[in-house]
Amino acid sequence: MTRYGYPGASVQREEGRGAAVFALARAWAAGIVVLLLTEYMGTTLVNDHLATSENLETFNGRLMLIHIPNAVCIALATWASGRFHRDPFRDSTFQHALAVFTVATAAQGLNMALQWHALETEGVLMSNAVLVVGVVAGSSADRLQDD
Repeated sequence: MTRYGYPGASVQREEGRGAAVFALARAWAAGIVVLLLTEYMGTTLVNDHLATSENLETFNGRLMLIHIPNAVCIALATWASGRFHRDPFRDSTFQHALAVFTVATAAQGLNMALQWHALETEGVLMSNAVLVVGVVAGSSADRLQDD
C-alpha cells in the first residue's frame, strides 16, 4: 500500500487544488515558446531571403511564402501544447481542447488586433484559414501520438 492509500495522507500532485490550471499553464507556455521560435525562424529564413516584392505580388507567392509557413508554425505550436498537457487532464475533452487551441487562437486575435488598420479581405480570410488548418493538423498529430 502506498502512502496515498490512507486517510490524512498528503495529496498526490494530480489531485491538488489548482493542478488543472498548472497543467494548462504548462501546455500554454510550451505552445508560446514553440510559436515564437518557429515564427522567428520563419521570419529570418523565409521572409528575409525569399520574400521579395516580386514574389509577393501573386497569390501563389503569398501562399508559399507567408501562409504555408504560418500554418506549419501554428501546427507545431498546437502539437507542442497538446504534448505538454499532462496525462490525468488530457482525458477531459474540454480541458485538452482548451490547452491545445488557446495559444494559436490568442495569437491570431492579437495579430488581428495589432494589424487591424492594414488588413485586407484576402489577409483576414487566409489567416483564419491558416489558423484552422494549423490547429487541425497540430491537434491531429497530437491525437495520433496518443494511440
